[in-house]
Amino acid sequence: MSVENPLVIKRFIQMKQQKVKTDKHDAVMIAKYGEEQSPKLWEPEPAFIEEGKLITTLVQLYVKQQTQLKNKLDNLRSGGTEKGVMIRSLNLQLKRIKVEIKKLETSLEELLKKHSGNVLTNILSIPGIGKKTAMLMMVTTNNFRDFDSSKQVTAYVGLAPTERSSGSSIRGRSYISKKGDPMLRHHLFMCSFTACQNNPQCRALYERIVAKGKSKKLALIAVCNKLIKQAFGVVKNDLVYDVNYRRRQLV
Repeated sequence: MSVENPLVIKRFIQMKQQKVKTDKHDAVMIAKYGEEQSPKLWEPEPAFIEEGKLITTLVQLYVKQQTQLKNKLDNLRSGGTEKGVMIRSLNLQLKRIKVEIKKLETSLEELLKKHSGNVLTNILSIPGIGKKTAMLMMVTTNNFRDFDSSKQVTAYVGLAPTERSSGSSIRGRSYISKKGDPMLRHHLFMCSFTACQNNPQCRALYERIVAKGKSKKLALIAVCNKLIKQAFGVVKNDLVYDVNYRRRQLV
């Protein structure tokens, strides 16, 4: 059995210029896609990755609730309510959620250290990537086992640059796809600020793009992609980050 993106199958059918749209015809075209493209066989994710995804989903739910409660608290205070049963209730719920998020994150860290401690260590060795982002990256990508290149990871996360242009008349504005995991994309973007200061390769990339007159946001997105490439490299090669690695390979 193979698992494929439905959009890929749709584009394959369109490429064959098929006009018929029935369940029977779609089944035939899916079978033809399998015969012609030979997609790789699907492998189930390890149990600890599945558990990690469940923990991450629950953390994200609590974070959303935390934001909602903070907004409600700010609204009450901006309206002049500084004390009372509502303020006490909201503060109590915020404390409880904070404790539960901490417990879940600790549980996730212990789970990943037990089953993939070396992967976590290697990713954390990259300057700019924090523990939360590293754990989220591991869970989301199945320790990069589901990807053959860092470009695939970039596209999956939704950070792949997209451009619309044709000839000299059509010059669409470049943008990122944003079709991937929004939580991991957000964490990587936050990490890009630290990486620009502490990661030599990321800092050089950022300065080079800004020097060309490009926007700082575009440069930060490029840094996000660089972090993905570095994480993919250290995991696939089972190595800690080494800024001089490529230089040593060339000597």
